[in-house]
Amino acid sequence: MAAFTLAHLSDPHLPPLPTPRLAELAGKRVLGYLNWTRNRRKFYRREVLDALVSDLRAQAPDHVAMTGDVVNLAIEAEFAPALSWLKGVGPPDRVTAIPGNHDAYVRATQHRFAEVFSDYLRGDDAPNEGATFPFLRRRGPLALIGLTSAVPTAPFMATGRLGRTQLDALERILIKLSSEQAFRVLLVHHPLWSDSRPKRLTDSSKLLTLLKRYGVELILHGHDHIHSTMWFDGPDGKIPGIGVPAASALARGRHPAAAYNLLAIERDGNAWRCEQMVRGIGDDLRVQELKRTRLL
Repeated sequence: MAAFTLAHLSDPHLPPLPTPRLAELAGKRVLGYLNWTRNRRKFYRREVLDALVSDLRAQAPDHVAMTGDVVNLAIEAEFAPALSWLKGVGPPDRVTAIPGNHDAYVRATQHRFAEVFSDYLRGDDAPNEGATFPFLRRRGPLALIGLTSAVPTAPFMATGRLGRTQLDALERILIKLSSEQAFRVLLVHHPLWSDSRPKRLTDSSKLLTLLKRYGVELILHGHDHIHSTMWFDGPDGKIPGIGVPAASALARGRHPAAAYNLLAIERDGNAWRCEQMVRGIGDDLRVQELKRTRLL
């Protein structure tokens, strides 16, 4: 049987940013808009994102996981173009998305991501209902578990939180999956460990406790805008947690240019095998293979 290929991209921060209405520029959005106009718009480029997605589609993965921060300030004018862009990545049965902190930037529109992108984050057991978290989608040998760590925060903060209700529901899903032969992939925007207090997942210790007890095969996240591989304790060994750069980014400082992962997953006897291929933007917006790594 051929390997099942899962593509992972994150943090497109879809450019360009529509001009906000004056009434929308209040509180945290003022600072975010100034940051965009003075800084981010120079580095988050639509031509970069388009080149990356074009290459991803040419690789013809079996499924795509997108781990948040599709928009920037969560103003209403951002959501329709963002949905159109995601449809260009693939249809809802071939793409699974979760929100990031920028998708829930302020309280006034924190609900809009789940409404607009509902088809991309609806669990298989609730095809006619609105989005709820966590959700479970089965694709080939994969059991994709979508979490939301996206919550509005104070200015200069980008923390995430899962909350007790979501963690309790996640435990029930993990218990159910523990008796099945499925490759469990956990999708969460914030990394499970961070040395940055303003950007951390505040209840990550509770999530790590669940994973140590029940396990998953793979964790995919965004948020940090860097290539990242971290290892966390599971019941039978270490669990890889993989992050990717922002999908529309030019290289700057410690942040690399846009890239995505292709993960080839297959059953190898009584164990799973997972190989990671990283493809990223090089010179002249050409996407090239950067490295291959055996994760499992």
